[in-house]
Amino acid sequence: MSDITRGSTRLDQYVDRYAARTEGMKASEVRALFSVASRPEVVSLAGGMPNISDLPLDVVGKGIADLIAHDGPVAMQYGSGQGTPELREQICEVMRLEGIEAHPDDVVVTVGSQQAVDLVTRIFCDPGDVVLCEAPSYLGALGVFRAYEADVVHVEMDADGLVPEALAQAIAVTRAAGKTIKFLYTIPNYHNPGGISLSAERRPEILRICREADILILEDNPYGLLGFEGTIHRALRADEPEGVIYLGSFSKTFAPGFRVGWALAPHAVREKLVLAQESATLCPSAFSQLAISRYLENHDWLGQVEAFRAMYKERRDAMISALEDFMPAACRWNVPTGGFYVWLTLPPGIDAKAMLPRAVTARVAYVPGTAFFADGFGSSSMRLSFCYPTPERIREGVRRLAGVLEAEMELRETFGATGTIPAIRASDYDAPSNDLS
Repeated sequence: MSDITRGSTRLDQYVDRYAARTEGMKASEVRALFSVASRPEVVSLAGGMPNISDLPLDVVGKGIADLIAHDGPVAMQYGSGQGTPELREQICEVMRLEGIEAHPDDVVVTVGSQQAVDLVTRIFCDPGDVVLCEAPSYLGALGVFRAYEADVVHVEMDADGLVPEALAQAIAVTRAAGKTIKFLYTIPNYHNPGGISLSAERRPEILRICREADILILEDNPYGLLGFEGTIHRALRADEPEGVIYLGSFSKTFAPGFRVGWALAPHAVREKLVLAQESATLCPSAFSQLAISRYLENHDWLGQVEAFRAMYKERRDAMISALEDFMPAACRWNVPTGGFYVWLTLPPGIDAKAMLPRAVTARVAYVPGTAFFADGFGSSSMRLSFCYPTPERIREGVRRLAGVLEAEMELRETFGATGTIPAIRASDYDAPSNDLS
């Protein structure tokens, strides 16, 4: 058989040419759901799309029209790799709400905070380096760490967030194994997917542990202003300027379509981030930056954030009420005080990933917990998003999901296990718990 004939049977004729790092690249479990979950008959409790229906589009449209009329040539031109000075100054005002005092020169505007995670990982991580992550953790960040061939070591969380003792243990065990820890990645406020926040009592302890161990903290904070009671937690970066890189985003407090986020970094790291940004995109979109800058300057944006808080609180309440009314007694869940997500733990023996096709058949979607772990954990949990559907749709989705779960429990009781739970990877430290309730 000729090479041409042999090659023609391959699904990907370039498979032998890719870099080794592409072995770690795969579609997220959320993205794989989009084509199904976007159907109107399916209630999607899966995606974390912000609900921008309350955004004053007339105000936004007027601002953009004014931008084009008066500054169109600038808005549609290349810009700085670091971001526009005006927006960087405004970002410093936004961060001041969380106790951060920063200079605009240390802010790097990025294409969403997702790109900021990528840039930080690119400049710090070699293959085989370790990133410490909460268990569970944001699947988009896990994908970045996998793509750069970093090893993820999960650290246990509970209802008060990252457990300091577990962090200290993970550091000790990882270093005893001869591995290099590059940073701790954490979402301390209204966690994705856990829906919990790091307690005020634990924040100085986490900072102390990382300071003494000389470990950088990557603080990802897209939900920090979305506390349902108006609570704004003090940022880790506010108390440790040289030991924390802080990531923020306008996707949750304004609109994700503009794709504008930022990184606040120590000065030397800032320089490397700008170089990495320039090699990746030359510069972030000047149009998006100036549009957001006009919005912040001319609109009561903080009042708009308060409106978002009220809307998401109503949806949170609808989900918790539905869970209480419909879910089997053996289920457990947390009650988030902000953000977009509830973390649900299933009855023993039920595999969320194996159950998903049956849930989609029943016209409801969620994200299995395995998406949020790098090491095979999470099969007994799922993330439920309440940010996008209406309260009525949330209630109907939970009702459908409860019906699927009850049928799964009946099948298991009648016939035994319905599937094989993914194997747990051996570890030198205690396994993190799935239960955040």
